Amino acid sequence: MTAIALSLKDLNKSFGPAKIIDNVTLDIEKGERHAIIGPNGAGKSTLFNLISGLYTPTSGSVTLHGEEISGMAPHLINHRGLSRSFQVSNIFTNMTVRENVRCGVLNALGQGYAFWRNIGSNKEVQTRTFEILDRCGLVDKAALPASLLPYADQRALEIAITIAGGADVILLDEPTAGMSHSETERAVQLIRTATEGKTLIIVEHDMGVIFDLADRISVLVYGDIIASDTPQNIRGNAKVREAYLGDEDLPEEIA
Repeated sequence: MTAIALSLKDLNKSFGPAKIIDNVTLDIEKGERHAIIGPNGAGKSTLFNLISGLYTPTSGSVTLHGEEISGMAPHLINHRGLSRSFQVSNIFTNMTVRENVRCGVLNALGQGYAFWRNIGSNKEVQTRTFEILDRCGLVDKAALPASLLPYADQRALEIAITIAGGADVILLDEPTAGMSHSETERAVQLIRTATEGKTLIIVEHDMGVIFDLADRISVLVYGDIIASDTPQNIRGNAKVREAYLGDEDLPEEIA
């Protein structure tokens, strides 16, 4: 039996009279690459905020590796093995690329930053930092201030920081937003490489990215999951087409 990495059970979130997430139940298997898609306003970001601890559910539960994390602070959830990137780049622009990644590594090792500690002499930190920079194609940019990176490289750095914490469940929120076609192709390969062996949950509007990466897709409409299936079955689901995709939005390679 395949282990469940993340489980949502009867999850609800309301803001006053407005119900944004409506009784969502979903199991995501360990090692699965799972995409959540839906039209604007469907509740995707709210769902990510509930999973990562930014919001507390109105009712229902979020379970990570069998442990309920509903209502936990984001940093406590992170320490239990879940890490998240955001829709907009979330990096330390006044630090170098290497320093950004190193902060994530230090957090994973439970060390944190202290001005009196000679981080440069810590071989474990330096080795882990280099491995992540290499995995994300950023070794040649390690000494650059993060503010000088092109947009696509800033997004790559954010993914590097996300995996630097050592989490085995990774949430990526629209990682290719604003990228050109060539940048998107590079980002997809980076995501595939960087999250190898981990559980990936991704929100993304680019259907080409979704159908290229995902093992399974859940479709969220008005806070309700109307379908959860393989990409092939989602592509042929009439209810999904009517609610969201439409023939014109399907990538040519899968239409």
